[in-house]
Amino acid sequence: MSPGGAAGHGAAKPQDRGWAWMVLLATVLLQGLTLGYPPCIGVFFTDLQREFQASNSETSWFPSIMVAVLHGGGPLCSILVKRFGCRFAVMLGGLLSGVGMVSSSFCGSIGQLYLTAGFITGLGLCFSFQAGVTMLGYYFVRWRTLANAIASTGVSLGFTLWPLLSRYLLDEMGWRNTFLIFGGILLNCCVCGAIMRPVQLAPGLPRQSPKPAEELGRRAEGAQLSNGASSPHPELRQQSRRTACFQTLQKYLAFDIFCQNKGYQIYTVGVTWMMMGFALPHVYLVPYATQNGVEERRAALLISIIGFINIFIRPLTGLLSGHSIFTGRRIYLFSLAVLLCGLSNFICVISAEFSVLIVYCIILSIAMSGIGALLFQVLMDVVEMDRFSSALGLFTILESITLLIGPPLTGLLVDITSDFRYVFYTSSFFLVSAALFMGLSFCALQKKPKLKDVSKVPLDNPSKYQHDETPTEPRPESQSPPAVVYVTSI
Repeated sequence: MSPGGAAGHGAAKPQDRGWAWMVLLATVLLQGLTLGYPPCIGVFFTDLQREFQASNSETSWFPSIMVAVLHGGGPLCSILVKRFGCRFAVMLGGLLSGVGMVSSSFCGSIGQLYLTAGFITGLGLCFSFQAGVTMLGYYFVRWRTLANAIASTGVSLGFTLWPLLSRYLLDEMGWRNTFLIFGGILLNCCVCGAIMRPVQLAPGLPRQSPKPAEELGRRAEGAQLSNGASSPHPELRQQSRRTACFQTLQKYLAFDIFCQNKGYQIYTVGVTWMMMGFALPHVYLVPYATQNGVEERRAALLISIIGFINIFIRPLTGLLSGHSIFTGRRIYLFSLAVLLCGLSNFICVISAEFSVLIVYCIILSIAMSGIGALLFQVLMDVVEMDRFSSALGLFTILESITLLIGPPLTGLLVDITSDFRYVFYTSSFFLVSAALFMGLSFCALQKKPKLKDVSKVPLDNPSKYQHDETPTEPRPESQSPPAVVYVTSI
């Protein structure tokens, strides 16, 4: 019997031990292959610009589309995971990302690159990363915080190694052959997915009661069926469709939370605004350095420095932020990290010497580690956990929009002014203003007398939070499938 089948019919898989650590290792590799990959695209920026005779704005659409789809494909990945399981989603993502990069090596225009390397590869990276993180949550309960902190080191390893490999292969064989090799490397996501055996739902768990919207939909459907197929009721059918549509929106895009929860509203707007400037240094740092006389190999090393420091700082920050002393104060730590990230951009504006850029990368990396570690911790603080999955859906969709348009708009500004320093001015403006907005808004919100604290429910009974990941098992109609949380990171 295959590993997947064994999980579906045998005893419940042991969590926090045994095979769980193999899944953790696979997740580390997945995060390095997926989230660690987009920052290396800046290494190819100048060569692609020359190859296709494209402007800065046109060239920057390629990494922008990739990153936007990687972040914004969460709801689609969640549907895929619920229908087919995490293992299938991870392996499909590896296949898509590999095919996308192989196809990119044959592109004859920058527009074709948008589709292959931008959309197809970005969607594959999204499926592999988010389904992999979801599976990690199935295998770890007691040590989930530690597992996620260890898994996040994969991102930092990717940040470190991808630019160095990109620069070496680009010098040796050109960007087309490099993209071809990258396609083969990304196919290793399929190997990681094969390691992720499905997890069985622990026996004896209480069935979840249906939500009010689900109950309303079932009543409408039942009323329609009870009247027979020969005498359908158009009003009931229409009501049932409206209910199903409303239920889907509530599940994946939490508009009701956005309208009612001021903390979620402030945080979502602040992070969405922040993302307009957050990705700019990753795209333009290497072109900026090379334009100012830094040798190309050394310029690629700058991105690797950011990743190397992240290897140590990001997990440490994630673990420290989970301490009880920071409960209720993480939003201020997050705002401080965003502020530091914005102010650090002024360092490389002062001078483009390699030694100065190294100092800039060190400070930027420390700030980025804080942002990456706290981004979803803060979201868990402002939203009740039973609605976290749907709140995250709207959150990632909105941030993906600004991630998409930020670099091209800034590239247009560079085309007009012929000065890369405006990239860092723009990044600083968005980051500093977002930090001040979030920090001051939450400070004012907490001073309101009617503010209510939302406390997290401790995991006193970890078995309650185990999930059934086997998609082939039929479920009783009265039992709702477990919620799948789709996660992005930066």
